[in-house]
Amino acid sequence: MTLDDARDDFSRLHRHFTLHLGVAVGLAWLTASYAAFYAPWVRNIRALIDPSAGTARVESTLSYLFVMPAVLLLAWLSVYFGRETMRRFQTLPNQAHEFAAAAVVAFGVFYLSIDRAIAALHAAF
Repeated sequence: MTLDDARDDFSRLHRHFTLHLGVAVGLAWLTASYAAFYAPWVRNIRALIDPSAGTARVESTLSYLFVMPAVLLLAWLSVYFGRETMRRFQTLPNQAHEFAAAAVVAFGVFYLSIDRAIAALHAAF
């Protein structure tokens, strides 16, 4: 494999990863916005979601719904604009494994974002 082939593989993987992460960001923001429309706007939404857990940790509806989509948006922006930095600082020996690890982390944050929005919707109904 030559250096040009590696660059082509990286470009292809980066393009696919950026596209799918962008779709996840859009879905996370849409779901959070929909939940924000119906969720109760309170200072401590955790007490409404799980009253038996206690109210030791106070979290408003705004931060509860929009922190994870904001993290995804920042990750997408850093992936989109930091393409050459990602190319230079490869941490795993295989590029496919590196993008797969990044996809697992991004999916975890996406899942948490959707889970929080659904929990806020359940608190509303």
